[in-house]
Amino acid sequence: MSIYHQPPIGYVSKVSLKVLDLNKSVAFYKNILKMTVINQNETQADLSANGKDVLLSLFQLNSGVKKQPRTTGLYHFALLLPDRKELGKILNHFIQNQVPLQGASDHGISEAIYLSDPEGNGIEIAADTDPKTWKWINGQLDVFSDNGPMDVSAVLKESQNEVFEKLPNNAIIGHIHLHGSELKNIRRFYEEGLKMDVVIDLPGQALFFSYGKYHHHLAVNVWNGIGAPTPIDNSVGLRNLELKLPSHLSINDIKSNFKNLNVHHLVTEKGIIVSDPSGHNILIYS
Repeated sequence: MSIYHQPPIGYVSKVSLKVLDLNKSVAFYKNILKMTVINQNETQADLSANGKDVLLSLFQLNSGVKKQPRTTGLYHFALLLPDRKELGKILNHFIQNQVPLQGASDHGISEAIYLSDPEGNGIEIAADTDPKTWKWINGQLDVFSDNGPMDVSAVLKESQNEVFEKLPNNAIIGHIHLHGSELKNIRRFYEEGLKMDVVIDLPGQALFFSYGKYHHHLAVNVWNGIGAPTPIDNSVGLRNLELKLPSHLSINDIKSNFKNLNVHHLVTEKGIIVSDPSGHNILIYS
């Protein structure tokens, strides 16, 4: 597993989505992304890479509506693969099976493939580059000088023509990227409330947050417009995300931070349930 996705570093561990057609969505994640279905009933399905840890939960909407445009919510969640070889294998799998892709990029910090599930939920499949090559300038990452299209031929070559049979056991949620309604209060919430670091700042566009000098565990953009509304409850999209705290922070620390920021939150046996300033639901646990 990535050193940036295990203690003592905090990270996003799980994403839950709302869907219109549970069986159709499960078929996509099972047959196209080759995830393992751990549990499934009429209203919910839990999917995993290693057959044990749930990375993604899908929830059947009752009288739901399609994903709403120009709202807050999910931009994409990223499945992080352990290396470039695995990225090449899944890319070849997508090509061979004519899976519609939305792009393939080299960000310097990572190489990534973009697509969406049958209901329009954005997905990134990524492999990180060597952290020693990441360019830090005054505590922030330079993601502009090396940003460009993926070298598809080079990535495919790394696969050594091995067949992609399943998502690797050590695949994880690498990060989640959200559409927000504004950035000022978002910054306060994640920086002061959750004590995450801003590692990439695109002024007026997006903020990228992380623990432990990762390139980002969570990002929020305003590309759907300042003041974008929250989608209605029964629309396709993000249900919630789960965030494991770094070892140096406790639930009591976060409670205190939220109290100081006047952020309404609920403390449960599982952890803290809260909505960020753009209405994204988060379960925070230690």
